[in-house]
Amino acid sequence: MLKIQEIREIIKLVDQSSVDEFTYEHDGSKIKLKKNNGVTVTAQPQAVQAVEEKKPAAVPEAPAPVQAPSVSADEKPTAEPKAEDSNLHKITSPMVGTFYQSSSPEAGPYVKVGDKVDESSVVCIVEAMKLFNEIEAEVKGEIAEILVKDGQLVEYGQPLFLVKPE
Repeated sequence: MLKIQEIREIIKLVDQSSVDEFTYEHDGSKIKLKKNNGVTVTAQPQAVQAVEEKKPAAVPEAPAPVQAPSVSADEKPTAEPKAEDSNLHKITSPMVGTFYQSSSPEAGPYVKVGDKVDESSVVCIVEAMKLFNEIEAEVKGEIAEILVKDGQLVEYGQPLFLVKPE
């Protein structure tokens, strides 16, 4: 059985590709992804397992994913920065991946709100395809806001931090 993190990564890859439909089967579980008018429809493994016993050409799996809590291309996992924060510098994700605040679960976060950073300060890690990429602040200033949660999937160009430049 795939972990939810792996399923999310598959969704992102399918969403960014020209593939319109993707099916993955393993050990009796089946995941089917379809693109419909720019919206990614996902099927939860439990719902699909019940459908597997029926004819493969049956279409009843479409309503369940729409109602199920799933990640779609239209959802924004984090709130957008506020309009009054226009003078703040945004540190954005250079890739699609998983955001981590620290180098390991036992270690403290690289930065917290109020911490001073300079251009070369490491502020987080974005993990993509089992590679851990250190993200630097790119600007000297103070961390004003952390816009994503530890372990959250992030998109290319998604704001991660707001920094009050010095």
